[in-house]
This record gives sequence, structure tokens and C-alpha cells, in this order.
Amino acid sequence: MGKAKSAKRGGANSSPYERPSKHAAANNVFKFSKDFGQHILKNPGIAETIVNKAYLKPTDTVLEVGPGTGNLTVKILEQAKKVIAVEMDPRMAAETTKRVQGKPEQKRLEVLLGDVIKTTLPAFDVCISNTPYQISSPLVFKLLSLPNPPRTCVLMFQREFALRLTARPGDALYCRLSVNAQFWAHITHILKVGRNNFRPPPQVDSSVVRIEPKLGSERPNISFEEWDGMLRVCFNRKNKVLRASWLGSKEVLNMLERNYRLWCATNDIPVDDTLADEDEDDEMEVDENAPPGPGDEDEWDGIMDVDGEADDTPSFFKEMKAGGSEIPKTKSKRKKTRVALLVKEKVRKVLEDVTELADKRSGKCDENDFLRLLAAFNAEGIHFS
Repeated sequence: MGKAKSAKRGGANSSPYERPSKHAAANNVFKFSKDFGQHILKNPGIAETIVNKAYLKPTDTVLEVGPGTGNLTVKILEQAKKVIAVEMDPRMAAETTKRVQGKPEQKRLEVLLGDVIKTTLPAFDVCISNTPYQISSPLVFKLLSLPNPPRTCVLMFQREFALRLTARPGDALYCRLSVNAQFWAHITHILKVGRNNFRPPPQVDSSVVRIEPKLGSERPNISFEEWDGMLRVCFNRKNKVLRASWLGSKEVLNMLERNYRLWCATNDIPVDDTLADEDEDDEMEVDENAPPGPGDEDEWDGIMDVDGEADDTPSFFKEMKAGGSEIPKTKSKRKKTRVALLVKEKVRKVLEDVTELADKRSGKCDENDFLRLLAAFNAEGIHFS
């Protein structure tokens, strides 16, 4: 009687020494992590174009962020003196190291394991990156804020982020990111990269941009915190006129009052904390229901968020609204001080008299408009950092 075939240990259908099937060979060595935004560039032609567009010199040290399996790394090593690769995933770091193991290039590759945003970076001349989408904005501003920024950066981003970086005043995607990035660097779009050039393919297409930080006398001599703090207010609703963005928000006016008080205290300037008369305080009416645009920012930690799922408006007010009657506004119970009114008047003066930008929308303002606005606010003792 023949022996019955027993199931092999572990449920395997073949000997461990057998050649793997074509289907098995097609599988990844390991599973890519969505947490790290891992999409490996598999098209060697695009990898070569990215490296060529960096215009590397034989003496250059290159920072590569997120090397993945080393497809870009090996091409950079063909042209540069050294590559410093920063990788979060130990498995990817090992794969990159394997690509040059036992080769002369091994001595010219340094792999740093960790988060590039939190890592203190050594000196480098150029940055090249197939950027994980979660760190796109932090990476751009980390590179631009370095004491000695790189000569050039050739970075791949999700296409919409790249288009925001290069957007101009009046464009639908023009936003705070556009103004900030273009203020500190020259940015050009290099090429569009379809999603099928990656493994696994992402849900959207990508684009490669070149960022050349402004250096020397061209570098703005302005505090980034001051500049960005002002832009946050301007672009909270970019399709509103600036008068509404600044004078139509109690949160903004309260923030400016706090900053003005701090500036006065620092410079030994007394402030008038007496209560203002009711007829001195004219509240500005603003359309708070203006729809947000593509470049609008939600920077106020939920203050500007509106819950649209449930309508808790009392039936009395619903009936008034349906009948065309204006819903009466309840005045704030908090008494205004004279310093609060002074700050409000300073803001009005800056917008209407000094810059004449009160009726202009942030989405239409250019770099010079924002510079004039910041200079006028600072001249009135209003700061943002």
C-alpha cells in the first residue's frame, strides 16, 4: 500500500530549494510603507534627468532625502564627490547600502538613519530628493532656513504642491506657500512625472522643481517669523479683501493687541488701558460666509472651522432669515479698552492710508505689496513674531 502524501510543514507547496516562480519574483522584497510615503521611482530615464538638472560638479556633496532602494543614489554617485542619504526606514537604508557594497562608491556614500526634519545636517552643496509627501513643506523651509543653504535643490513633489510653489498672483493655487517660497528662492518647474513611473503608483501625478535659494545680498534681510506671521493673516481667506481679513476678525485684532502691548512693554511705552465709550467702538460688519478658495489657509487652530453637518439655529431666527429680515447682532459684552481701539485705528491707517491695499485681495497681491504692508505695520509698532 502506497504512502499517503502528507502536507508539507508550514503549508509550503514546494521545497525551499526550488527556484521561485515568476509570480513570486515579481513581488517586492518587502512591503512599502504608506506611513513613510514610499513610492519608488522605477524609471531610470527620469532618474537620470533629475540628476542632470542639478548640474552637479565633481566636487559636490549631495544630500539625498528618502533614497528608497537607491535608484537615484547610484546615478548621483556617478557625478558627485559624495552622497549623504537620510532615510527613516532601516530596510530602505540597508537596500541603498547594498547597491554600492564592495564597490569604490561605497566610501563615498554616507547613510543617516532618522527624520531629516529633526536631524542636524552636515554641510552639503546640492539637495536631490524624491520627497515623501508628508514632509514636503517642512523640507522646503528647512532647506531655505539653513545658515548656509545649498546652491540648488532638485526636488520631486506631488504635482499640486509643486504647482503651488510656482503659482503667481491671480492663479487659483497662489497661496502663502507660493509667496514664502518665492520670497526666499528662485523656483522653476522642470518636468511632470506620471504616477505609473513609481512602484507602487501613487494616486496623483508628480512634478520636479528646481529651488535655488537666494544668497548673499539677494537674500532678504527680514525675519521669517515676522514675514510668515503677517502672511498667515492675509491668506486665512485669500479671496476676502484685506480690510475684512484684518479688521473683520476679532481673533486677529486680539492677537495684534497682545503683540502691540508686548512691543510697548519692551520699548517702555505706556498704554492707555482705560475703557472706551460705547460710541467710540464701531464694529465692522463682515461677510463671514464667504466661501474658502483653493489657496485659503486654516491657520487659527480651529477658530475659523465651521461645522456644516448640523444646523442648530433656533427656529425663530430661521423664520426671520426666510422672510428676508436681518438677524440682529449681539454686541460683545467685553468692554473695549482705548489701546484696543488704538490698534484697530493703526490697522485701518496701514490698510487705507499708507499702503492703499484695503480693497485688494491677498490672492492678487505680489511680493512688493506684502513688503509694503509689513513695513507699514512695523512702523506703527505692530509685529507678528
